[in-house]
Amino acid sequence: MTPIKTLALSALVLALAACQTAPVRDDVLTDEALAQIVPVPVRKKVPDAPLLPAGNDNLNAVAWIQGSIEYRLIAGQTFRSALNQLDRALKTPDWDALVPTERANPATGLAPAVIVDIDETVLDNSPYQARLVRDGLSYDETTWDAWVREEKATPVPGALEFAQAAAARGVTVYYVTNRAAHLEEPTLKNLRAVGFPIDKPEQFLGLGFFVDGCEQEGSEKGCRRQHVGRSHRVLMQFGDQIGDMATIVANTPQGREQAMAPYLGWVGERWFVLPNPTYGSWEPALFNNAWTLRENERRQLKLDSLKYAQ
Repeated sequence: MTPIKTLALSALVLALAACQTAPVRDDVLTDEALAQIVPVPVRKKVPDAPLLPAGNDNLNAVAWIQGSIEYRLIAGQTFRSALNQLDRALKTPDWDALVPTERANPATGLAPAVIVDIDETVLDNSPYQARLVRDGLSYDETTWDAWVREEKATPVPGALEFAQAAAARGVTVYYVTNRAAHLEEPTLKNLRAVGFPIDKPEQFLGLGFFVDGCEQEGSEKGCRRQHVGRSHRVLMQFGDQIGDMATIVANTPQGREQAMAPYLGWVGERWFVLPNPTYGSWEPALFNNAWTLRENERRQLKLDSLKYAQ
């Protein structure tokens, strides 16, 4: 055999040898054996993250009222602006904040008064709203009654200072509210406890208060405003909803605009509006007042009412 052939044969033998599976070494531990010698580190169980409440349309609104300085500034400037107008109103004999249809008698010469709504106008109920957000609940009479009976609502920024200043000028403050009549006692206790001026229970005019000669329409406050006007010249009105100042004939976006249109010049002079994004008649106006609709259906109609960027 020639040397060249010998070399080729040797190369072939070496190549075949390289392709053979290497023998298993008996000195290499298997994974199972290694695990018996080297302990596996114990992983500490990470505690589960706390469950958050379900998404709630009211979260941002409540957080804004409780956490933003902007809300406090807006409420405060509303009552400071009103106080600046109060002395002017007292000196103007024909000054009156009732719409003509609710003024049943001449106002000139009558004792001065102001009308305030209670909830979200002079008393802050955001802790109750916060509970609803946390617990995934919606407003109902049972939880609301329980909250009112706690008597823990605090003054809306600026409201107490205005009411006390008005009382010091001889102006009677009437609290015209849609709190039910059976909540009068805890409401008066709450108001008095935080310092609001109330000389007599008659200053509380709750839902269901009967006014002789006036036909009450649902929860509208027109008859109660007329009642105050029979004995007082109403200098100002305060509320977080337009229904606190005038009767809403049709609770639609258009109907609400029409109710305010004749009196826009009074806003900031005789009528003062407080911000309340958490609830109000503005909301059902967006879904045709149909509370019987399911929540997702009401939400869709509210989405449909939005004006989107093009």
